[in-house]
Amino acid sequence: MLTGSSRVPKKNSSPRDTLRVGRSKTGLGIFALKPIPRGKFIIEYSGKRIRTADADNFNNRYMFEINSRWTIDGAGRKNLARYINHGCRPNAEARVSKGLVRIHAMKNIQPGDEITYHYGRPYFEQFLREPGCKCVACLKKRRNGRNGRNGRN
Repeated sequence: MLTGSSRVPKKNSSPRDTLRVGRSKTGLGIFALKPIPRGKFIIEYSGKRIRTADADNFNNRYMFEINSRWTIDGAGRKNLARYINHGCRPNAEARVSKGLVRIHAMKNIQPGDEITYHYGRPYFEQFLREPGCKCVACLKKRRNGRNGRNGRN
């Protein structure tokens, strides 16, 4: 069973050494404190494993479906990865292997950059499409759509 803490690869390292929780355009988010190279493991999405069939009975949006049988309930506050927001043009990705969800950098991430990954089409359709996606890429697209293609009038 997964613990409620987020895991990082180095023995003497913790998520608080390389990441911070802060305000973003969509609420709280995770930001890099140090450069993170492309391909590097960032953090593990952790929490209690529950049966996927029971996941809809929980009233939270921090569920991460591992497979058709198991889902991680990541609502616990020790799971810093729960603060990673959706991005339509993300800089990180979630990789599922051996029942673990590990977040890796898809691009070089600079200090101060918000870490985002794509939550997947089912989540997007259920929770984000109707109110409108608030990720940086979508906000920029809507802003440019109003002001003309190049952002000028």
